[in-house]
Order: sequence, then structure tokens, then C-alpha cells
Amino acid sequence: MADRTMTIDGVRVPRFLYGTAWKEDATARLTALALGQGFRGIDTANQRKHYHEAGVGGGIREAMKSGVVARDDLFLQTKFTFRDGQDHRLPYDPKAAIADQVAQSFARSLEHLGTDAVDSYVLHGPTSRAGLGPDDWAAWRAMEAIHASGRARLLGISNVSLEQLQSLCKEARVRPRFVQNRCYAAQGWDRRIRRFCAANGVVYQGFSLLTANRQATARPELIRIAERHGRTGSQIVFRFAIDVGMVALTGTTDAEHMRDDLDVFDFRLEPEDVATIEALIAP
Repeated sequence: MADRTMTIDGVRVPRFLYGTAWKEDATARLTALALGQGFRGIDTANQRKHYHEAGVGGGIREAMKSGVVARDDLFLQTKFTFRDGQDHRLPYDPKAAIADQVAQSFARSLEHLGTDAVDSYVLHGPTSRAGLGPDDWAAWRAMEAIHASGRARLLGISNVSLEQLQSLCKEARVRPRFVQNRCYAAQGWDRRIRRFCAANGVVYQGFSLLTANRQATARPELIRIAERHGRTGSQIVFRFAIDVGMVALTGTTDAEHMRDDLDVFDFRLEPEDVATIEALIAP
């Protein structure tokens, strides 16, 4: 099927990304494994607390050295994380101005990933749950400058509320092209934010689609859909995400599961299947 990628501002974006959080010393091996199984989009962050970005770069280099991929085949996405989201292993001087912290973190990301530009640079969540403060705007302006330099082709934001996203889209000079949020069935699969994204040229990236939705995947309605299509419940959830316009993320560490995840491009759900899953657990 022809829905494996989309093009945003001239950048080819895979509809399925491999997420590298919580892989620690296995990060390089698992990144290379994911690329070997067919993933061409890699999501990471310069946040040593939850990611090993240098390990991601090591896995990419291994895959490139073995001829599995070239840099032009890849969509690389990383993030700037504020001090409160970090541990003691900081990628910047905590006493520096926010704009300088962004510049320092980004320079380290390029070094870790072995590239001179990333395809997407994401603000790893605002500084508070409500509104956008001065530090959020200072970080975004610094990211806009990186975008203007051509070293980050697209910008995005994660862990964001609808009100925060609306404010950002209203005031940003370079509007976000991605929102990456944890996607809960119990909260309507983040429907309100997805609707805003669809109406405003923003692509929604859903993470924790399986781990945040164990109850939903065990529902008899979803099990019946999976049986009818001859697929696993996980494949149905990922196919649903793609059918409603999301870019899906997976962080599986199993090669067979990686292949199964990518097999979701071999079928589509019926509209009534999508409607059933949208309503599985009403918000």
C-alpha cells in the first residue's frame, strides 16, 4: 500500500517510527535491528535520563556501514528537554540562557547522531502543564533559528495540551508540524488535539499506543476485529492509528514484533472498524 510515508514541506516522513526510549546499553543494537527490519524513521531525544542518543547514533552508523541504509533513507527526529526533565547528565550548561541551552543540546545531538541536520526537532514538552511561559518561548525561538539555518527541517512539540498547542500555533513564526503525545483510548485517543492538528496542518504522532491501552486491546470488540482481519490486537491498534492520520511509534525490542508492526501496511480497516475503535473507551 502507498501509505508508508507522507511528505511534509519536502521532507519524506515514515508513517511508523521506531522509538528509542528506555533502551540504555541495548540502544545501538536495537536501533540497528529496527533499521534492519525495515524501519526508516527513528525517534530519540538528548535526554540521558530516558534516552541514549549516542547509542542511537552508533546503531545508525552500524546500519550504514553494513549497507542497510544511507542517511538519505532516514527520518531522524530528536528533542530538546528542559532541565526539569533531565537527570544529572545534562547536554548543556544549566546556568546558560535557554537559547544557549537549546543550541548546545542541538550541537550535541548532531554529534551523537553523526549528521549535519535532523529531519525533525521537537520541544520535549512545555515547562508547565498550563500555558506557555517565557522559557518555552525562548526555547521555541531558538528552535526557529535552528530551522532557519537549515539544520532542522521541521519542528514539533510533545507532551502538550490543546490550549498550549493553540497558543504556539498562533504566536510561532515557524509553526509546529508535529505533535507527539501519549495516546490514551480512555481519553478518546487524544481526539480534540488530533482534530486541531488535522485542521491546522500539524501531524499527530502517537506514542504508548499499546502500553497505555492494555484495557482497550483486551476489549472483545477489538479482538473480533483482529480475528476478522487475521491480525494481532497490536496490529489493529497500529493500523487504526495510521487510518485516523497518526504517525505511530513503537519501541518493541523483538525483531519479530518489529516485522509484525510494519506489516500493518498490508491491509486497511473498514470505516466501521475505525469507528468502533474510536469509541472503545469513551472519554
